[in-house]
Parts: sequence; structure tokens; C-alpha cells
Amino acid sequence: MKKLTALLLTLSVTITMLLAGCSSSSSGSTADTGSANASADTGSAATAVSEEDEENYNTGDASLDNVRNQDDIGENELLVLSFGTSFNDSRRLTIGAIENDLEAAFPDYSVRRGFTANIVINHVQRRDGILIDDVDAALNRAVDNGVKNLVVQPTHLMDGLEYQELVDKVAEYSDAFDKVAFGKPLLTSDDDFARVEKAITEWTKEYDDGETAICFMGHGTEAESNQVYQKMQDKLTADGYKNYFVGTVEATPSLDDVLAAVKAGNYKRVVLQPLMVVAGDHANNDMAGDEEGSWKTIFEDAGYEVECVLHGLGENEEIRQIYIDHAQEAIDSLNQ
Repeated sequence: MKKLTALLLTLSVTITMLLAGCSSSSSGSTADTGSANASADTGSAATAVSEEDEENYNTGDASLDNVRNQDDIGENELLVLSFGTSFNDSRRLTIGAIENDLEAAFPDYSVRRGFTANIVINHVQRRDGILIDDVDAALNRAVDNGVKNLVVQPTHLMDGLEYQELVDKVAEYSDAFDKVAFGKPLLTSDDDFARVEKAITEWTKEYDDGETAICFMGHGTEAESNQVYQKMQDKLTADGYKNYFVGTVEATPSLDDVLAAVKAGNYKRVVLQPLMVVAGDHANNDMAGDEEGSWKTIFEDAGYEVECVLHGLGENEEIRQIYIDHAQEAIDSLNQ
């Protein structure tokens, strides 16, 4: 009970800091359940493919990805929890890259992986014959391996419903470990917002020619936490990035809002890029798809030349450094 209390106290401090930087960063949908909810929380692109569906596109070689479920790992574990994606290349270049950088930053910790989306886990296993641990499997593996010090670093964008569900889930296992610490999500403090702004504007500066609208597509949620997207938009505008626009797939700012803002300027070209950890289903289909209703086709129909940049935030080194810094804070808390 003492360990559980200490864990929850640490998390309450995290939540207080979050609320100070952004009035609310909960990320559940109004239903508060389901993969759309989780995708909004993580800024990930959910791949909800039923067993009857067949892919007509190549997502890359799954064998190149390290699923990080090896045993005999020692007493210190850094468990990286992600929503996940079945887009193999993007998974390796985003989630995999975050895990690799965390491993390099913390050589005293064994980095392991857990996904929250069982639909993704099942699809990858069925299609590629590769099994990725879900959260319970990852935590049970840590227990079976005799881990004493467990640090959990989610790759979520914000402190939302799924993030809090993970907090509760890890708390259920806390008595199995000597010490447990939980890292903050990407967009927690005002400094995080500033660093993400710097990362995405420097990443896309080659397109900043005065004639191009640079639009980032987030997932969005009907919950109050959706304010994080408007906060990022307001910061970009206030800092002089008036040709940068932030929208969401499922909430506000909506595609219509972004389109209206772009039309209010004198732009000839539009660049689209996901404001999500991975470039998965939403990025490839809702954003860059050729079917009617995608962001790409909507902007093309409005008369713009459109370029889609299919890079998830996890591919950006500066974004990955924020996760490293949050994990460092969690590790430091173990010694307090």
C-alpha cells in the first residue's frame, strides 16, 4: 500500500503540472472507450482492421522491428507503452526509434515494449506471425523476470483517459516491484509545447516559402482535452508561424476549420503532415488517401497543390528527446 500511495502521489503532481500548462489534457472520446479514444490519447494512427479485411498495400517488413519482449533482463526495466500501429515501417521508425533512444540514454535499464491496442497486436500477429505484448503481458513479464525498479514511459501525446487507465493498471501491479515511476506524456508543460513547436517548425522549414500552408493533422477528441490542439495552434500563430495550421480528424479544429483558415490566406500549395506519434492508418488514409473526403482530396478539390509528408512525430529526434527527458524525471523520482 505504501508503494501504491507513493506512485499515486507522484502522478498527482504530474497531473497538477499538466493542468497548469493546459486547462485539461484528458483525451477520451465522449464514449470514453474504444480504439478511437486511445488513438486520440496517444496521437497515434489506429489501424482497426477486422479479420475479414485484406490489405492491398505494403506496410513494410515486420521482421526489422524489435518487439522487445526478451526475458532475463535484470532488476531495472523501462517499459515503453504505446497505442501501436500495424504499419510496420512506421512502427519501427517511430515507436522503435523512441525505444532505441531511451535504451541509449539509460543503459542501466532494459527497455521493453507494450501496446494498448489489442486489435493492432492481433492484426500484426495474424498477418506477420509476430506477437507484441499487451500491457498485462508486459507487466506480467516484468514480474516474472524479477524486476525490482520499474519505470513506465508512455508515448502518449497527452494526459488523457488511456494515460490514466495505464496509471491505474500499473498501480495494480505496484506491490510486485520495489519501486515504480511513471513518465509524463509528450505535451505536459508549457515548455513541452514550446519544444514541440520548435521541432515541427524546424522539421518543415523547407516548405515555408510564403506560398505554402503547412497543416498538421491530429486525431482529436470530443473531451475537454481537445484544447491541446487549439493551444498548439494559438502558440504557432502568436510566435509568427501564421502559415501553420493544426486540425483534427474527429474534433475541432476540424478539417473545415483548417480549410477556411487556409482559404483566408494567399496560398498556392498545402503540405499535410500528421501530428501523431506514428504515420499509420489516419495518416495514410484520412490524410493522404485518394478516396473522397480525405484531407488531400478536399484540398485538391479546393484548387491547391498538395504534398503529403508521411512522417510520424516519433521520427523526429527532438520529439524523442522530450520523451527521454520525461523518463529521466521518472527515474530521478525513484531516488527521492
